[in-house]
Amino acid sequence: MQTKTPEMNRAPVVNSVAALLRNLIDYAGLFPPASLAMTAAVENYHAYSRSAQNWILGRFIVPVGRLGEFERTFEAKYLELPFRSTGPEQDATWPLSALLGGDVAADLDQIREFNDRLAASSSPVDVSIQSVEVKVGNPKEVESLAKIIPPEFETYFEIPLNTSVSDCIVAVAHCGRRAKIRTGGETADKFPAPGSVIEFMRLCAELNVPFKATAGLHHPLRSVHHFTYEPSSPSGMMHGFLNVFLAAAFLRAGMETEVVLQLLREESASAFHFDSEGAIWRDHRLSLRNIAAARERFAISFGSCSFIEPVSDLRTLHLL
Repeated sequence: MQTKTPEMNRAPVVNSVAALLRNLIDYAGLFPPASLAMTAAVENYHAYSRSAQNWILGRFIVPVGRLGEFERTFEAKYLELPFRSTGPEQDATWPLSALLGGDVAADLDQIREFNDRLAASSSPVDVSIQSVEVKVGNPKEVESLAKIIPPEFETYFEIPLNTSVSDCIVAVAHCGRRAKIRTGGETADKFPAPGSVIEFMRLCAELNVPFKATAGLHHPLRSVHHFTYEPSSPSGMMHGFLNVFLAAAFLRAGMETEVVLQLLREESASAFHFDSEGAIWRDHRLSLRNIAAARERFAISFGSCSFIEPVSDLRTLHLL
């Protein structure tokens, strides 16, 4: 699935890169196209969280229906091991995000019980579900679920990119929650058009709705790749996560949507430059402060079944 990417301008100081990438990648190794077994996914996250790139790593994504499997794996293999390279005065942490199923009330009960058990365990590792993610089809579902899901959980509503997208984001804003966009999948039809992605982000920015993305963002730059790891897998154009998150930050800072759309479509590595003051795309500069603010309060993260691929591509671009 990996494809060579052109070298990007080397940045002598990477403050802006760090601001853009910190905790950016939520690990979703359980999901396609990787579809790993629980043991493999847990072992991978353990390794990534102790690597030199652990500052890029976000949350471990797990369906509520597999929490029991996760807990058994965690207890059997890593209960007494620290997961992050933290200072001696800090406890190691392993934040989780849980995908809700059809019975949200029952799932929430299971999440509370899970968090209570892990909090009461003797492990020095703080393992807890901090956010939940759920698919919705219309604004009424957003409104009804927001009444059930307690505000203690960061809640991401995965919104379909159809005629109801605007009303759904309005509903998300009204209940003070977050949005989620699906940016790819295992077939070409799962990848939304650049204009649809920009419209989603524009609406979120206009209504101060934080968002995350999921799927199809294995590579930093917009480019052609295979959709799965199968040798015979079809290939096609995939969005780049640098494109998406820089576009979000520029959009939030006031860039016109027509220009942001060009950024999202950008395929040339030489069009980007990062330095200690911020990021440059062609003739447009974004300050370090704007990048950090966008990542903290607006463009939160993206889910990926691979952590190695994005990190490897970032090294190829000399951004790590």
